Amino acid sequence: MHDKYYDIALTMLPGIGCRSARQLLEIVPSAEALFNMQVAELRHIFGQRTEIVKAIRERSVFAAVDKELAFVEKNRIRVLGYRDEAFPQRLNLPGCVDAPTVVYALGNADLNPQRAVSIVGTRKATPQGIELTHRLVDGLRGEGITVVSGLALGIDAASHEAALANSLPTIGVLAHGLNHLYPPQNRNLAKQMIAQGGALLTEIRSDTRITPSMFPARNRIIAGLTDATVVVEASKTGGALITANIANSYNRDLFAFPGRIGDKYSEGCNAIIAACKALLIRNADDLMLNMGWERTSKPEGVQTTMFPKLKGDEQTVYDILSQHQEISADEIHNFCDLTLPKIAAALLGLELKNLCRCLPGKRYKLL
Repeated sequence: MHDKYYDIALTMLPGIGCRSARQLLEIVPSAEALFNMQVAELRHIFGQRTEIVKAIRERSVFAAVDKELAFVEKNRIRVLGYRDEAFPQRLNLPGCVDAPTVVYALGNADLNPQRAVSIVGTRKATPQGIELTHRLVDGLRGEGITVVSGLALGIDAASHEAALANSLPTIGVLAHGLNHLYPPQNRNLAKQMIAQGGALLTEIRSDTRITPSMFPARNRIIAGLTDATVVVEASKTGGALITANIANSYNRDLFAFPGRIGDKYSEGCNAIIAACKALLIRNADDLMLNMGWERTSKPEGVQTTMFPKLKGDEQTVYDILSQHQEISADEIHNFCDLTLPKIAAALLGLELKNLCRCLPGKRYKLL
């Protein structure tokens, strides 16, 4: 751990954030070299920031570094500096100027998988949102895709659970240190993730008190770890929209499931689709197609073409279904000239083709 000692120490210096730490490491050979500089050299770099010069020369953070290293060694936690090969290299891509210089990882997941997708959404997920999440991840089974989320309640937890059910590695990005797990309801889920080859990842030291600002800061890591971010359900002001906007600023692909107009947890998704920040998707095949990821396997029960070849009434009804999260036959009638018997026949045909499902209350939705 000697080579990580100074990397950790750098993150503890007063007034040095992730952005300034990365800028600093562009002009000095290493964090260790910084701590070995003379006062005159440090003053040349930091100018009037005497508190930083003092902390470096007096090595005032070293006691805290010793404590953190003892914790990570006891708990077999990986400490990765941003120049390490195993550090998540997507966080080093152009645009991620505020990415951390050090991360802590518990578990053996590869942080540089060939394919990775973040799935995020509201903590107050609806049953439909949970189902969409599971169907999305079900459709990624066997494709070597790592699923990343924030291990929160709602859509995050559903993403991790679906990944485990489909034997996909999954990484939970935390807004706190690895000395505890929040929310406590997800402790068993976190254990399962690690046991099945996943990981918990954080930039936060174990002795850090949790503050509200850590959660939106955590979201930039979720966005930066992957090739694409998918928003399943989100209100206009939720954390999922923060992640989405960061992914967009990082020039990562952004996708969202559309929802019914007026539904609170569809407002965020519909807004980023309408603003052309996110592409609309309906299933895993839409995601795979737009990412240019060729399938290595054909999942059962999942539509394998983005636009199925249909004729006549079925195509008409399919097009209407594709514009709604769920809809009744009477509502479909309002959008076309077909009679109700013809609509019923078309819906039955789509069900037999495994393209739509009848929900309670005689409402229909695409699969």
